[in-house]
Amino acid sequence: MSSSKQALAHSASSAEAAPGSTPGAARGARGRGAPAGADSWRSRLYRWDMKASPYVFVAPFFVLFGAFSLVPLLYTAWYSLHNVQLSALDSQTWAGLGNYQNLLSSDFFWNALKNTLTIGIISTVPQLLAALGLAHLLNYKLRGSTAWRVVMLTPYATSVAAATLVFTLLYSWDGGMVNWVLDFFGVGPVNWRESDWGSQFAVSSIVIWRWTGYNALIYLAAMQAIPADLYESASIDGASRWQQFRHVTIPQLRPTILFTVVVSTIGATQLFGEPLLFGGVSGSKGGSEHQYQTLGLYMYDQGWIIGNLGKASAIAWSMFLILLIIAAVNLLLTRRLRKSQ
Repeated sequence: MSSSKQALAHSASSAEAAPGSTPGAARGARGRGAPAGADSWRSRLYRWDMKASPYVFVAPFFVLFGAFSLVPLLYTAWYSLHNVQLSALDSQTWAGLGNYQNLLSSDFFWNALKNTLTIGIISTVPQLLAALGLAHLLNYKLRGSTAWRVVMLTPYATSVAAATLVFTLLYSWDGGMVNWVLDFFGVGPVNWRESDWGSQFAVSSIVIWRWTGYNALIYLAAMQAIPADLYESASIDGASRWQQFRHVTIPQLRPTILFTVVVSTIGATQLFGEPLLFGGVSGSKGGSEHQYQTLGLYMYDQGWIIGNLGKASAIAWSMFLILLIIAAVNLLLTRRLRKSQ
């Protein structure tokens, strides 16, 4: 009887087990049922965490960008299609493209665009040439190279207000150091604020002083990435340092030079603080004759001095379209450079 009971118990336990499994596997599976569910939940949670974590990390940027950049940009586009006054924001009338047509027929807009272009050229070309030369000098082993690099960044770290105040004193009509130097060489004093080219040159000199060191460090970083084998091969072939700079350094720096040209052009298009502070009382007008009024100053004058927010928004979107054109030109040039290489 005992042997028959044992046989029945053995057959029942074997029936509970899965085919091909060892006896007792079913009981073990039932015993591990809850931990297996927990493990599957943990693995599912881990997969969700791996997929969602990057989006969670970058979400604050997009939230802030949408709140403080995208929404104001779209709202400005809506304003540019309306007649909106700063003193009566609630009373808006539909203008369509009237603000843009008004800009195209305005002499002040074309004057501001011309001034932006000329100041951009006067400030960008000497700035990048000087930055390239300084980077070439810093690329050689010099004593205190770290200190020189810090000195290069000092103008960039200086506030726009402080730098413009110093340059305003330097270009002062009475007692300014620049006119004193000109008088020393027998040249008559220049009214830097009132003359056309003089005022634009003065504003451009502030931009050159502030951004030359910054671009020099960008060029220096690109120069240090050039393989030393190229310079050794050129030296073996008898190339001088000037020839190495022309035929080795410059071709290798073409993408970096293009990048700095585009960034400097964008900065020149948005130029605002330097001419505003340089002009003093008439800063928003760009001088008594609007001789150095940039697009940024023209937008500020229309929006916050005159109070025509609709026209100021149209100016802002015109500047945005100009920047898009610059970005498109940059993209085309970059593609051509890649194909040529």
